[in-house]
Amino acid sequence: MLSVLKSIVQEVNQIPRLTDALFRLAERVKQTMGVDSCSIYLADYTSRAFVLKATDGLAPDAVEIVKIGFSEGLIGLVGQREEPLNIEDAPNHPRFKHYPEVKEERYHAFLGTPIIHQRKVLGVITMQQSAQRKFSEDEEAFLVTLAAQIALEISHAETRGALNPIAGMYAVNIQKNVRGVPGSPGLAMGVGYSPHAAYTLATWIVKQSDKTQQEIEYYRKGVEITRTQVEVLSQRLEGQVPDDVRAIFQLYHQLLDANSLGREVETKIREGWDAASSLKLVVEAYAARFEAMDDPYMQERAIDIVDLSNRILVNILQVISGKDESVSALPNQASILVAEEVSAPMLAEFPKEHLAGIISIRGSNNSHAAILARAMGVPAVMGCQNVSPTLLEKKEILLDGYAGEVIVSPEKVIKAEFSQLIEEEKLLSERIDKEADKPCESEDGCTISLLVNAGLSAEVETAVQSGKVGIGLYRTEIPFMMRERFPSESEQVELYRNVLLSSPDRDIAMRTLDVGGDKPLPYFPITEENPFLGWRGIRLTLDHPEIFLVQIRAMLRASIGLKNLSIMLPMISSVGEVNEARRLVEQAYFEVDEEARAKGEQLHRPRLGIMLEVPSVLYQLPQLAKKVDFFSVGSNDLTQYLLAVDRNNTRVASLYNSYHPAVLSALYDIARQADQYNVPVSVCGEIAGEPGGAILLMGMGYRKLSMNAFNLRKINWVVRNVKLTEAQSLLSCALTSDSYEEVFNHINLYLESKGLGGLVRAGS
Repeated sequence: MLSVLKSIVQEVNQIPRLTDALFRLAERVKQTMGVDSCSIYLADYTSRAFVLKATDGLAPDAVEIVKIGFSEGLIGLVGQREEPLNIEDAPNHPRFKHYPEVKEERYHAFLGTPIIHQRKVLGVITMQQSAQRKFSEDEEAFLVTLAAQIALEISHAETRGALNPIAGMYAVNIQKNVRGVPGSPGLAMGVGYSPHAAYTLATWIVKQSDKTQQEIEYYRKGVEITRTQVEVLSQRLEGQVPDDVRAIFQLYHQLLDANSLGREVETKIREGWDAASSLKLVVEAYAARFEAMDDPYMQERAIDIVDLSNRILVNILQVISGKDESVSALPNQASILVAEEVSAPMLAEFPKEHLAGIISIRGSNNSHAAILARAMGVPAVMGCQNVSPTLLEKKEILLDGYAGEVIVSPEKVIKAEFSQLIEEEKLLSERIDKEADKPCESEDGCTISLLVNAGLSAEVETAVQSGKVGIGLYRTEIPFMMRERFPSESEQVELYRNVLLSSPDRDIAMRTLDVGGDKPLPYFPITEENPFLGWRGIRLTLDHPEIFLVQIRAMLRASIGLKNLSIMLPMISSVGEVNEARRLVEQAYFEVDEEARAKGEQLHRPRLGIMLEVPSVLYQLPQLAKKVDFFSVGSNDLTQYLLAVDRNNTRVASLYNSYHPAVLSALYDIARQADQYNVPVSVCGEIAGEPGGAILLMGMGYRKLSMNAFNLRKINWVVRNVKLTEAQSLLSCALTSDSYEEVFNHINLYLESKGLGGLVRAGS
């Protein structure tokens, strides 16, 4: 049964038009299960009805005509109950409703199951039979499994279809709203730009064309270029690799022959598809058949076919444009950066004056892409998983980083309204800037110390360079990640010395190497099934004291003659780890101190602190308080571990939220225990740089908040416009709330009452 399901899903996925795919699905299910009818209805939430989209067994003329209300008939009942419905004699069921157009009078047995994606009912798939009978458990299980597998494809197809309609020969842009996760607050307007979009068959979105002869010429020229490239590669490897490896090129030559792939591709072109799309349709069908074979050799050939065809695709696009299409030219206008996952190097090469916003297909509110965006003050939306970057390329886009919404090809009225909101946001920002130098003190005299999370990008940390603010978190792993080897002790000394000298009179907390999880080192790969629960942070460096000691020595040498160094240990989960780390820090201190004395230099003993981000330490704070000089709460990972949510997984991104009442309770408990044991405590997670978060943390008793430099002025302005007593009252409401949505409601109502609503939503 599993192999049958797999073959059906693979075959349906190769069909570009959703309507064609659904008809084929109905046909295959009817044949496979030996039933009299299979039909698919999709939900139309505008008309609140299920629309018959495909059938094999009901009247074909009823397709797109019959609409069954969400609360009507057996189809509506399946959607309402969100579970399978197996009926022996459907016409006699109390919810049965007769629709003469579908001509189902002869059918009695009925099995329907909902098609659900991310808790949303997308449609209903049914099987019907003339005989009066209950469908078996196996038949029911088959349909439920099939519905689950096709739900994702239907969801993706609906989005792709709206962004790139292929039903007609001449597609026009229509406005489409795409939902994601708010990544960085703010509004942006610009043209979609996807850097280094290496076009592949997998990412290419099929398109139609009526210029048949021209598309055939594009294809033939692309093949000819590829043939030359393959010949060059084959000759280059002659004598260097075994003959059986070079034999792969013989397969390539066969595939490039006009009587092989060429004939089928040109047939697709004559059916109305453009050259690139025709290649995709033919090759993916071939690859699916090879992958389904039991012979490992034949399965490998699927990879060869796709690899060769990707070369042909790029060459076709190069022929069409006259330039290399594998790399997009850098933009010279306001642009929305679109990528599968935004990276630091990607942002580094992007012209800052043209970067209006960011869309990351993968990631959540606290993935590194989102943190980068907030550090730069660039609006961002994460986790738009139904969309390919190529669909947004060169499209006009409006981006709402507050709501996590992307509007593609906006209508004129919407665009005008959005422009007005951007103007209001700009005026509010100017108002905040005018008061940026005022002390961070609440209306009733509570002083908050604002620090910076640094290390992502020197360019965006202007506040650090000015020497006016300390660093609550310096991410030392970034220089490690940007190299092709571990940096030497001397290289680290130079780097850390510059950081310490940037604010010599301010405390600077340097976090020891925190890699693993979602921060791999290219030259020290770690492969784990659950990287966030694996070998990362202090666990890795304690297992490699040679790496840890070199880094600690570098920090200490960099601090000679200064008194502003604090060392912070990440991912602490036990007292034993602190004891071992302290031992190594002491060893390094005595070594460097001896070297400094010999030169007549003075080494000041740094403060040693730990990150509170693993839930186990919440129950060891009394013991840990005796071992360290300070605590720093890493709310990002603490949230992740408390809620058991991978913050980079878009499927569960909506469950990750630092305003969850359980997370707030943990933060409050830490603040109270830190005060009880007289240990200074700060928060360096992203919640500290958010208006609502800063107010709640102030109410809990935190007096040191560390955040991205861009948020300093905003949080300063927030603190000066609230009262500590109000923050404490708001905290009481939050801690007794049932959900983070309820917490947000309390925060938003409070901010609106204080005239601060423009900080968490569009508009002033």
